[in-house]
Amino acid sequence: MVAIATPMHEDGAIDYGTLANFVEFHIESCSDALVPAGTTGESATLDHAEHCEVIRFVVEQVRGRVPVIAGSGTNSTQETIELTRCAKDAGADACLLVAPYYNKPTQEGLALHYKAVSKAVSIPQILYNVPGRTVCDLLPETVIRLSRVDNIVGIKEATGNIERCKEILAESKGEFLLISGDDGTAMEFLLAGGHGVITVTGNVAPKLFHALCKACLEGDRSEALKINARLERLNRDLFVESNPIPVKWCLAEMGLFPVGIRLPMTALSGTHHETLREALRAAGSL
Repeated sequence: MVAIATPMHEDGAIDYGTLANFVEFHIESCSDALVPAGTTGESATLDHAEHCEVIRFVVEQVRGRVPVIAGSGTNSTQETIELTRCAKDAGADACLLVAPYYNKPTQEGLALHYKAVSKAVSIPQILYNVPGRTVCDLLPETVIRLSRVDNIVGIKEATGNIERCKEILAESKGEFLLISGDDGTAMEFLLAGGHGVITVTGNVAPKLFHALCKACLEGDRSEALKINARLERLNRDLFVESNPIPVKWCLAEMGLFPVGIRLPMTALSGTHHETLREALRAAGSL
């Protein structure tokens, strides 16, 4: 599953023509689901109308060929409900709800936030824990508690902590999905019992990342190690500056995107250009 970047013109306006082509690129490249309007999609600088329109546009372009999991989480419970309703009305298959950032809620506050969204909007919902971004850690005991809520169907866990995966897997309800949100540890996460990955690297190497997931889910460690070796540089170097700065530069280098990105994000520093070219070549993406 790919957390897709949002193409933008040099002035920051969303480039919907390129977004349509990017959706087709991923469907042709075996991506199993698309995740628009998340961190990689610059959700933090999309206004409310743009956020809803990006989701609607991707759903319409996909035309049911793969699931669309819409990023709809914010640090406001009411705004999260509104964006999640928007995603449901647009026809998204599920929503991805980042832990409320900046506010630093308690674990009880997190549980009540997610329960409120779940009660307000009847769409499958995936928790998203990325404390490196949110300064808010959704702890395993809270995740396990929320796994009992009917339409909370899984978690994207981006700490890279494989022991967490095992703990949540052992204690959550039977059908609860564990999804990696950390490309560098995704292979081990899947081999430890995880169910999938929402990937940044998959933006630029979708076929290879799909093959990695397939090998892991089939329990073929040997094949997974071979594929992962080709992805290791991208998994590391796509984070030399804050996501999505490097991945958007790579997409422009591949001829798939214009160069636009919105402040406060800036264009990738020239000191990293050759590093990323080499990582793209190693994965066969350039």
